[in-house]
Amino acid sequence: MRRAPHQRPSHILLLCLLLRPIASFAFSPDTLFQEGTDAYRSADYSRAAQAFRHSARLKPSSGALQNLGNAEWQRGSAGRAIIAWEQAAWLDPFNKSAQTNLRFVRKTSQLESPELAWYEVVSTWLPANWWAGLAGISFWVAIGACLLPGILRQRRATWHQAVAALGFTIFLLCLPAHLGVHTRSRIGFILDKDTPLRLTPTQESQILTRLSAGDPVRWQRTREKYVLLRTNHSQGWVEAEQYHLISQP
Repeated sequence: MRRAPHQRPSHILLLCLLLRPIASFAFSPDTLFQEGTDAYRSADYSRAAQAFRHSARLKPSSGALQNLGNAEWQRGSAGRAIIAWEQAAWLDPFNKSAQTNLRFVRKTSQLESPELAWYEVVSTWLPANWWAGLAGISFWVAIGACLLPGILRQRRATWHQAVAALGFTIFLLCLPAHLGVHTRSRIGFILDKDTPLRLTPTQESQILTRLSAGDPVRWQRTREKYVLLRTNHSQGWVEAEQYHLISQP
């Protein structure tokens, strides 16, 4: 007698469940990172870049992004190398190797750095996602130093005032830094050389200038497949796929 469709063997489902952890391990961030490292050592920079990129997407880390930048640079893709190193520095401002690479590439390729306001400079002192937490901690430490002595019926000591003043100072410093993180998230970089910057968001529009791979830009707004970008010297439209934001995975 023919088995009904709903009575198919369950060993296929069991096999799929058993293989799922193996497949997950095969594409884990650590496995991909090691694959990229091996490919880079064997001078297979395309495969290395692909592995590091997938590793960074699954688990964003400054190390994976730095290595991605190294592989892209070896492939001759300066724009993609710069965005990877910038993202590495975004996650970890203490990554000296990424900072050194950026200075070297910009000097050799005669590229400009993004123009930063003072509060954006302050926001680069710590990892981007630290400022909100630091603001919250410092605020409640200051409030606690002000209120707890009264709640506990203790005399307010000098050190209570010092802690409160320090907490409020750090909190006030975090506010412009947090704003700087928000505005810096709109910074991006051109991926390919000779990218046309157009007057209007159309293919037939006048070309204002051509941008180099790695040129810094700021996102203004999007219209269909075009984005309005502001460079250090001008403003115009480029196709969305021709640039990448620092805050994008």
